[in-house]
Amino acid sequence: MSESKLSNLEQQTVALAGVAQAARVVDQISKTGSYPLQFLESSVHSLFEFEAERVEDVFGGLAGVKLGLHNLSSLLANRQAQENHDVVRYVFSLIYLERKFAANPEMMSVVHSRLEHASFRAEHFANHVHDLCHSVSGIYQDTLSQLRFRIKVNGSAQHLQNTRNADVIRTLLLAGIRSAFLWHQLGGRRWKLVVQRKQLLKASQNLSRGLGSVPLQDDIV
Repeated sequence: MSESKLSNLEQQTVALAGVAQAARVVDQISKTGSYPLQFLESSVHSLFEFEAERVEDVFGGLAGVKLGLHNLSSLLANRQAQENHDVVRYVFSLIYLERKFAANPEMMSVVHSRLEHASFRAEHFANHVHDLCHSVSGIYQDTLSQLRFRIKVNGSAQHLQNTRNADVIRTLLLAGIRSAFLWHQLGGRRWKLVVQRKQLLKASQNLSRGLGSVPLQDDIV
């Protein structure tokens, strides 16, 4: 990556917001069957940015991770809130699973190769994000789903058993792992989430300022 105008802590915050965004949308779709298409597309976009110049470019700009910054601020301010319970669990599970994934270079190589192939197909044949989610879901099932540690998603059976929702959820989990990998590359560590909580909270609030509020009414897809 080239030099960013953001400080190292701010870069870590953006990457961590990518994890929080994936976790938040997984939680929403599993419980309501709806999700904000804008932020789903940004998270999916992050999977195909193999050589981004800056961390924010991974999400198509800071606006692409606005939901993540908003939710990261909420989690850091009040981790114990009941409505944050599953989202917090997903965030820590994604960070943990990313380390297991990073310790398996063969699996990483397979995922990278298949994402490149899916990216080519998306560029030339697919016109809708859900086509891409179907391809990425298959990648997740064939690789990360085979690891001993698996992320248990809570929600309504009706929404979880919907094939398209399942594809979106697996795609978001992979996007969350990609963001966790980026966060680790930038110096992020689990212990820093405790030691630097106030600094991360301030950074996420500052970065989201000027991006506008997150719509209360999410897209029903």
